[in-house]
Amino acid sequence: MQQIASSAQLRASVLRWALFTVPLCIGLGFLSARAAGSVATNAWFETLDKPDIYPPAIAFPIVWSALYALMGFALALIASARGARGREIAMVLFVVQLAVNLSWSPVLFSMHRITWALWIIFVLIVLVILTIAFAWRVRRTAAALLLPYLAWICFASVLNLQLLELNPGADGGDGSGSTVRVQL
Repeated sequence: MQQIASSAQLRASVLRWALFTVPLCIGLGFLSARAAGSVATNAWFETLDKPDIYPPAIAFPIVWSALYALMGFALALIASARGARGREIAMVLFVVQLAVNLSWSPVLFSMHRITWALWIIFVLIVLVILTIAFAWRVRRTAAALLLPYLAWICFASVLNLQLLELNPGADGGDGSGSTVRVQL
């Protein structure tokens, strides 16, 4: 005999998963940012010319915290959908895209590889689109929660591209932070 879970049981399952996945995503994002070092005190990054559309520095931790929370809740919705077709592949895609996401900050801010970071973010966009497509089959709300993340990384890819265009000599810096810029 099969029993269908009640609405309260389903909400409890999502909540239990969210208590794990939301802090996990936020924590991993924090660790990635720490591995990259403080952007505010990154001498190499400070010397770069920024595009006109570059937001104030305070926007990044606020936006990323909110996005990681949404991502964690989306993962909780997917993980709690036991028996749903495509659940496993949606979870695998989520984990892969998250790993790629977490690699971007250290590559740009610690390794000073603007071009590599650009390729990483392009791969990330494709992976997030795939994750959204597979999440849609499992839980549409989970897919919808990932849309602001997709929009932000598309915006971030434009910033990354403009950083590369504005600072062609800075790509692959030696990491010493000893770049000297003279402006006349």
